[in-house]
Amino acid sequence: MSALRITYLILAVVGAILPMIYFVGWFNENSWSLAAMVDAWHVNKATSGLVYDLTIAAVALTIFIIAEATVRRDWLSLIAIPATFCIGVSCGLPLYLLLRSRQLD
Repeated sequence: MSALRITYLILAVVGAILPMIYFVGWFNENSWSLAAMVDAWHVNKATSGLVYDLTIAAVALTIFIIAEATVRRDWLSLIAIPATFCIGVSCGLPLYLLLRSRQLD
């Protein structure tokens, strides 16, 4: 595995673990209510801006993944979409880049 692919792998793992540490910690302190978490995301204009920024990035990444998977017939790379929306762009993007950089048969 090349140094670039190892870097993508490390970023995908860190991008999955680090946000989850904060999400699980928040849920443990504030109940396991998804609605309460969404309310917390919009507690001020700065956090609302970040939510919209990341949502737009996630949608753009999803469109790109679907377009590339269709052209390359690389259906495995589609697993980066649920990773993006269930974990975050910090996991989904490096995961997609890792999958995209592998050799196809």
